[in-house]
Amino acid sequence: MVRRNGNQFVVNGRPFYVNGFNSYWLMVLAVDTSTRQQVSDVFRQAASVGLTVCRTWGFNDGGWRALQKSPSVYDEDVFKALDFVVNEARKYKIRLLLSLTNNWESYGGKKQYVKWGKDAGLNVTSDDDFFVDPNIKSYFKCHIKTILTRVNTFNNISYKDDPTIFGWELMNEARCESDSTGNKLQGWIQEMAYYVKLIDPIHLLAIGTEGFYGPSTADRLQVNPNSYAGQVGTDFIKNHRVLGIDFASVHIYPDTWLSDASPEAHIQFVKRWMQDHIEDAENILDMPVVFGEFGVSTKNGRFNQTFRDTFIDTVYKTVLNSTRRGGSASGCLFWQLLSEGTENMDDGYAVVLNKEPSIASIMSVQSRRIQSFNSRCNWNCRWNCMKTTSVDETSHHDDL
Repeated sequence: MVRRNGNQFVVNGRPFYVNGFNSYWLMVLAVDTSTRQQVSDVFRQAASVGLTVCRTWGFNDGGWRALQKSPSVYDEDVFKALDFVVNEARKYKIRLLLSLTNNWESYGGKKQYVKWGKDAGLNVTSDDDFFVDPNIKSYFKCHIKTILTRVNTFNNISYKDDPTIFGWELMNEARCESDSTGNKLQGWIQEMAYYVKLIDPIHLLAIGTEGFYGPSTADRLQVNPNSYAGQVGTDFIKNHRVLGIDFASVHIYPDTWLSDASPEAHIQFVKRWMQDHIEDAENILDMPVVFGEFGVSTKNGRFNQTFRDTFIDTVYKTVLNSTRRGGSASGCLFWQLLSEGTENMDDGYAVVLNKEPSIASIMSVQSRRIQSFNSRCNWNCRWNCMKTTSVDETSHHDDL
């Protein structure tokens, strides 16, 4: 299992820094045997450039190829597809961060839970009732328990006992915009974190928020990309002080958060946004921080591939600047990787590695650098116990 030791991830006592990716669609494509190979392909390509953690959906609530067709009613064929994803990741030595539901309507999420509540006659009027209605919260708790206690049909290992699972994420980009004080979301995080740890006290747990600062740290509100970000019910510091939350989650999307800023301004924002969260994770929260999504779209015409390469390189170097001094930045997960044949799911941010050699090269170099840190037996040893076979991995140390 990956565990947490202060502001650092460890595996068997060694540091475990992350270079990873998002591929949210894995379970859905694994349902059909004609598209299942694309799951294997994206893992194979990711492993070829040294990526070690994949963030993907552990939910699909209602709709097409739903995992959960209605509260506590599951499609076994879809569940077996998720079993396949977990088992296939294991083959390629890739760990999974499984998100348990969505703030957004895609793949069901909180909107679908509230609809189920309405259909059952509950007096719910807003999607944000997901966070406060006791019956809807019980629906979600049942989903948590079902996922965590699932026994994989491919390897007979319970998810909660499987080291292939890097950790759990409560919700993708949780927001509660009906309560800018943040109290509703805070209470929900506390309740769900306790419940997850009751079932699985070992695996890591994250919230999945975007990193926006809230009312508890008024002096930090200017760090947000805009004033609206401070009113969506999230509170980076307060949320991550909840007992049971093991690491902080932050996303990076300046191309959608900033209005018409120049490319140079975008890069400067990325550096400040990351550094402020790294410092707060170190000095206030004493926990690792993972930049769980980062990307830039090349579809809207504002940014070209050269800028995207620069953007990715900036994120990677900022992580490394923290990593080399034992700081809280413990990794980042690119949004998103596709395999050949799935380009119809390209949201503008997607990359097929064997078609974009420049990005594949940037990722590969970052992976080797990260691996050089993971090769230490602990932070006190400095560079005295590097693996003697890791010449290529450690050759980049001087330019850090």
